Amino acid sequence: MELAVVGSAKGVSVSDAVFGREFNQDLVHQVVVAFRNAGRAGTKAQLTRSEMSGTTKKFKKQKGGGARHGDYRAPIFVGGGRAFAAKPRSFAQKVNRKMYRAAIAAILSELNRHGRLKVVESLEIEQPKTKELVGKLKALDVTRPLLVTESGSEALYLAARNLPYVQVRDVQGLDPVALIGADYVVITTEAVTKVEEWLA
Repeated sequence: MELAVVGSAKGVSVSDAVFGREFNQDLVHQVVVAFRNAGRAGTKAQLTRSEMSGTTKKFKKQKGGGARHGDYRAPIFVGGGRAFAAKPRSFAQKVNRKMYRAAIAAILSELNRHGRLKVVESLEIEQPKTKELVGKLKALDVTRPLLVTESGSEALYLAARNLPYVQVRDVQGLDPVALIGADYVVITTEAVTKVEEWLA
């Protein structure tokens, strides 16, 4: 298949397996959840009754005082330990490399089908000026875009840094959360070739 290039009569030939793939909602959901979970710290820690500071002395006699208790660190008392205390853990989920690449290809294909994938010759700007980038985005008629280049340009990053809802990624930094979070994905022809090599 062929992707149209904005401002050019000539398109760019791409593989149907990457940009014409059928959308698999379950797969994309699984990969997105796994990607977001991998970023969770999982450092929550609570104390059990054995880890609490304080005396373990029995505070009343066994019989004759109602309920039988040992010490005030029991979970039943205010200020006591937790019965099922949360401990540091990993939220990571295993996702095969093949699944991850298939999910990225499915997202790109869906964006292409809905006209939300725009291919341009270049996104380079002469100076890191926000005004210059705003002019380019206005000409492309895109909102909340994700700009994808072959290798991240510092000038482009600096120009986009002050714009809300505008993200810049190189091909290596492309992830499913960034792709599904953007209204439009603007990608250069060089980046398209690199993405195809990566996902093929």
